[in-house]
Amino acid sequence: MHRIASILLLLATTTFAGSKDWKPAENTMLTPWGEKLDPDHVWQEYPRPQMERVNWKNLNGFWDYAVAGKDASQPAAWDGDILVPFALEAPLSGVGRKLQASEALWYKRLFTHNVSKNSRLLLHFEAVDYKTEAWVNGEKVGEHIGGSLPFSFDISDAVTSGNNTLIVKVLDATDQLGTYQLRGKQVQKNRSIWYTPVSGIWQTVWLETVPHRYIQSLKIDTKISGNISIKPTISGKGTIKTTAYLDGKEVVSGTETLNVKSPQLWSPGSPTLYDLKVELVDDSGKTLDVVTSYFGIREVGKKKDANGNWRLTLNGKEIFHLGPLDQGWWPDGLLTPPSEEAMLFDMKYLQDAGFNMIRKHIKVEPRRYYYHCDKMGMLVWQDQISGGAQGGGKKNKAEWPKWKRPTQPNSPITKLDQDWPDWAHEQWMAELKGMIDQLYNHPSIVVWVPFNERWGQHRTMAIGEWIEAYDPTRTINIASGGNFFPAGDIADHHEYPHPIFPMDDPEFDDYIKVVGEFGGHGWPVKGHLWNIQTRNWGYGGLPKTIDEYKERYAKSIRMLGELKEQGVGAGVYTQTTDVEGEINGLITYDRKVIKIPATSLKAIHAQNRLLD
Repeated sequence: MHRIASILLLLATTTFAGSKDWKPAENTMLTPWGEKLDPDHVWQEYPRPQMERVNWKNLNGFWDYAVAGKDASQPAAWDGDILVPFALEAPLSGVGRKLQASEALWYKRLFTHNVSKNSRLLLHFEAVDYKTEAWVNGEKVGEHIGGSLPFSFDISDAVTSGNNTLIVKVLDATDQLGTYQLRGKQVQKNRSIWYTPVSGIWQTVWLETVPHRYIQSLKIDTKISGNISIKPTISGKGTIKTTAYLDGKEVVSGTETLNVKSPQLWSPGSPTLYDLKVELVDDSGKTLDVVTSYFGIREVGKKKDANGNWRLTLNGKEIFHLGPLDQGWWPDGLLTPPSEEAMLFDMKYLQDAGFNMIRKHIKVEPRRYYYHCDKMGMLVWQDQISGGAQGGGKKNKAEWPKWKRPTQPNSPITKLDQDWPDWAHEQWMAELKGMIDQLYNHPSIVVWVPFNERWGQHRTMAIGEWIEAYDPTRTINIASGGNFFPAGDIADHHEYPHPIFPMDDPEFDDYIKVVGEFGGHGWPVKGHLWNIQTRNWGYGGLPKTIDEYKERYAKSIRMLGELKEQGVGAGVYTQTTDVEGEINGLITYDRKVIKIPATSLKAIHAQNRLLD
């Protein structure tokens, strides 16, 4: 049911004059998918698989763009075409220039619409970095702050039948001092582990026609008993009817609660998904709105093993989490994969290699990414986007004190947290809550990671307690490699190049012990380096031969296998691909060379008893 064909109600896509002349920004690295990109058919997939409707239109493609001073009025002239949904800095946008904090990025696009008194029109942005304002036909329809999450505006009162003009303004300060902007790995001066910034629209833009009373969102909870809770948010009045299907056959129907008899559980080895139809009905039983969704029945937890070590569980059974640190960066699209096919290339390689988990590192992917994790049975540790008073690097080290224990002498808890102003903390929390809300229904997401390596770590105990109360269905890794606080479920240590955990520290006895980052073994592949002029590096120095590189990986995995036997419950290898000058990926940045075949990785993992 959730694979319904998309029906576009508005006029067929117009071929822009720019599509004939489009080309990626010059002198840039391209992936195979970037090389063959068809600009007239970019990211055409339905963007919200967890709640589909048939009446929608994709607005990706060529838009007019202009860059001006941030306080300037709407431009009278435009600089040229930009290919949405690629950011201004991304080569595939056709522009490939950085936006400064003193500048505004403007967009313009025409679209057609047939006004109906029986429906409303929603304008959806899957992600825009960072502050967005939008106008339709000169009327302001909304604004949004935050660079990684979907948002929408009801533009029904601004549109007319026929041609309509959409204008969008974006501001992006990235790592400017004092902004506390949540930016992840982006900095204006990219270097080392800090990458090219992303500004503007970087995920799909689309229109959706809905009735006056409609389903705004769904919150789905499952129990391995088969009890399913479906809580809708409804615009207007109405109640819901729900029907679950498996392999096209109706399983059960009801309202906001369902009970699936003899449920087939979701797991990496058996990622069973039930299709779900949700109907909004009025008091007479008339159907007002219909959406399709899906759910996987699973429960996340923890328990002690025979030796008294806490272990992660799925559906009541112990499971060792083995996965890569996954940045999700692309040389041609930056945060935006060139295509869904490209995105799936990385995911399939990781699964074939025997990884059962991905740590999605300081990035929120397009919603289709998590849909495919659900379908494949790939567990996900989801990081919150980090931010702080200023960018990464030497200047920021003073803000991030050395990894300490709250009980250490002269290191009270209050000294370990950054002092964030209230307004910045409130925005941080708004984006954290938004991420949890948007991704809540995905069975693949099993761990929330609010902080990484003290980057913007603040008010840790309060945040941990808030997440525990807001989403008790998942495990919390409060600070991966950061300052440990007695919050959440996990104590996470980072160690490069080979994995280590302080097993004899009694402070961690009540927590699941994990090595949240290790490895980072680098190998430069000639002809596949992002920039031969920059420092191309890996942790522990670069090996002299490819065989030495492979042996370093094998040694790290042997050590992780030993740690597993001692009580460690998960390991995260850095990383899936090279990123810019960071050449410690299992695959080159352009995805053209696999450094270690997936079959070889799987054999190494199996030899060290890391495959559940």
